[in-house]
Amino acid sequence: MEQLVLTILTLISLVLTVQAAHALYLMIYTWDRPEAGDRARVPDRRATPALSFTAILPARHEEEVIQHTIARAASADYPPHLVQILVVCSADDVGTIEQAQAQVNRLRAMGRTNVEVVVFDDGPINKPHGLNTALRYATNDVVAIFDAEDEVQPQLFDIVNTIMSEEDVGCVQAGVQLMNFQSNWYSTFNVLEYFFWFRSRLHYHAKNGAIPLGGNTVFFKRQLIERLGGWDESNLTEDADIGLRLSSMGEKVRVVYDDRYVTKEETPPTLQSFIKQRTRWCQGFMQTLGKGTWKLMPTRRQRFLAWYTLAFPHVQAMLGVYLPVALLSAFVLTVPVPIAMLSWLPVLMLGAHFVMSVVGLYEFTGAHGLKATPATVVKMAITWFPYQMVLSYAAARALWRQVRGERNWEKTAHVGAHRTAAETAELTNVG
Repeated sequence: MEQLVLTILTLISLVLTVQAAHALYLMIYTWDRPEAGDRARVPDRRATPALSFTAILPARHEEEVIQHTIARAASADYPPHLVQILVVCSADDVGTIEQAQAQVNRLRAMGRTNVEVVVFDDGPINKPHGLNTALRYATNDVVAIFDAEDEVQPQLFDIVNTIMSEEDVGCVQAGVQLMNFQSNWYSTFNVLEYFFWFRSRLHYHAKNGAIPLGGNTVFFKRQLIERLGGWDESNLTEDADIGLRLSSMGEKVRVVYDDRYVTKEETPPTLQSFIKQRTRWCQGFMQTLGKGTWKLMPTRRQRFLAWYTLAFPHVQAMLGVYLPVALLSAFVLTVPVPIAMLSWLPVLMLGAHFVMSVVGLYEFTGAHGLKATPATVVKMAITWFPYQMVLSYAAARALWRQVRGERNWEKTAHVGAHRTAAETAELTNVG
């Protein structure tokens, strides 16, 4: 029995060490590769506006933020006659519909007739169904997806027009960045996850042809998304699912990232909301893994990368059990020195993740004119282990929901914490 326990401990330690090392590699993928940076660059020159855009804003219970988001999208630095904006809501969401329609009416009074509210009264009531509903009303060349709280960068349509006009791509994923890194104890790590995901990791996925797209600031040529049949309405991560479906078709995805042009968002306002959001993501990956579209990818490398990405929530759930055991074993169990040292390797790798997160914090804040202090780093050190356990709990919760067959969409609340007072005033004036 003792030998069996030691063997299991060794195998788990090896698997988690390799996984953690690979995750660290993905965090820093673009930093030491000039060619990756070149692929991610925003074009210096802008092409003449030629493509037309339909921006879809799915919204549910977004009374606090939807007016500003509409105003921001409507103030894009692109010819208004080439931009159609569709705000899509379920019929029972009276509050959001009223707020959205009030903003649409104000814009129409200013002569802007390119914004409308689309209402559906059938199910399921979730984001992918809203997207599919709005797609039927889309009339322009390119379909863009934004979330209801997004700070849409004014030059974004111009950038994507340039890329799609001059490069052979049918899908562009632009950067998204959470901003309120000091709102609560978990927000700093959440902000940095987005920073490394869009700044580095997605470029690796795009290069290797197996990319789980982000949920917004993604642009599709309308004919392409129609050929795909729209979004999977039963999937809790319809964005990752449709990205891997694109990869299975051999479609290229251009990932573009520049700190100046990211779409700004906020971290979930409460821990409960954060856990529900992370549970939904983990369960959506589990659904997509079981769906098996990734098996249709042409190369073994693509299939393995997709499988590895989608299976990660299972590893994360296991990590929640392993970390306390590893820490406890270091002080309680008597094991051979090599095994004791091996069991610590995953913990040391996670420590390396923490160090890289601190480096990322200073790069993120420097890029956006914010200030990181030593107190922030101390807070990160104190909350690092609790944050890992929260992620593991959310992954375990997703697994439990998946086993029980629970597929309901747990909504994430938005309060506009990523918006400064100046930005709010500016958007109010636009509206």
